[in-house]
Amino acid sequence: MPHLAEGIDRFQQEVFPAKAGLFAHLATVHRPGTLFIGCSDARVVPELITQTDPGELFVIRTAGNLVPAHTPGADAVTAAVEYAVAVLGVRDVIVCGHSACGAMTALAEGHDLGAAPAVAAWLRHADASLARTAAAGRRGDVAALVRENVAAQLANLATHPSVARALAGGDLRLHGWVFDIAEGSVEELGAAARSAVAA
Repeated sequence: MPHLAEGIDRFQQEVFPAKAGLFAHLATVHRPGTLFIGCSDARVVPELITQTDPGELFVIRTAGNLVPAHTPGADAVTAAVEYAVAVLGVRDVIVCGHSACGAMTALAEGHDLGAAPAVAAWLRHADASLARTAAAGRRGDVAALVRENVAAQLANLATHPSVARALAGGDLRLHGWVFDIAEGSVEELGAAARSAVAA
């Protein structure tokens, strides 16, 4: 914990003064242009990867960058998606998977999650991703599952009413990314991921 306190000190003494005007503006204005849905993995930091300033990204981070398909009732992911799209009016939504994802590795390799029942239940939102990977003859391939999972989560995202309305009105664009930790590269998934949304 001492390094966190030291980080706060550095932020207050070095970073904040250099961006004081930005923070003064952000104190009264919250208009991010992009919703970034990424994994909770500590190695995947949206603002670092995209080199964006505070206020530019509205971020949701979940284990496995999973977005449950819309169902009646409220949950944190649904509420955050709806707020970003319907209230903040973001124009772009990115679902970003990544290499060496622990959630996707656990699923691809069939790890026993009996000691983590909440994790096991959450990862059921990747069932379609597993099915698509198996149908493509790539069962057990973590990299393939990561890519299929991004496409599946884009499809789930499109089931949310706020997203469906914005897509129909031409007010929103969906993007699928895969971040490679070792290389520092970001691949944008193309037509295959977008066709999964249309399906």
